[in-house]
Amino acid sequence: MIKEKINEFIKDAMKSGDKIKLETLRSIRAAFIEFEKSGINKELTEEEEIKIINSLVKKRKESIEIFNKAGRSDLADKERMELEILKSFLPKQLTEEEISKILDNIIQQTGAKSSRDFGKVMGIAMKELKGRADGSVVQSILKAKLND
Repeated sequence: MIKEKINEFIKDAMKSGDKIKLETLRSIRAAFIEFEKSGINKELTEEEEIKIINSLVKKRKESIEIFNKAGRSDLADKERMELEILKSFLPKQLTEEEISKILDNIIQQTGAKSSRDFGKVMGIAMKELKGRADGSVVQSILKAKLND
């Protein structure tokens, strides 16, 4: 479970004085605690942990984009460092080539022919690629494949 690792890494970050790492790890732990206390009676599984970390990654990416547009490279750099720490807890991300092969298989299985089949293929793809691929990358590759 990632939760146990986080607590160990927090101790290490406190000892080493790495403020950004400590802050990032605490944000992950806070998100896990929030999930557990949300009252939705779901257990914090490793799949849920990955989903939570993915949402934190998405927030960091959005923040980086906003800070860059506002000319605040100092804040964008901090978010980038946090992003790298968050990514270290996620499963290895697939390359575009690997994603493309998986999409080819799904398209073949579903008989998808055009962009009208996009939703059907995308739904199956995101279930299969959960946590291993960025949704926006999958979306752009799939759009290119179904528009041919």
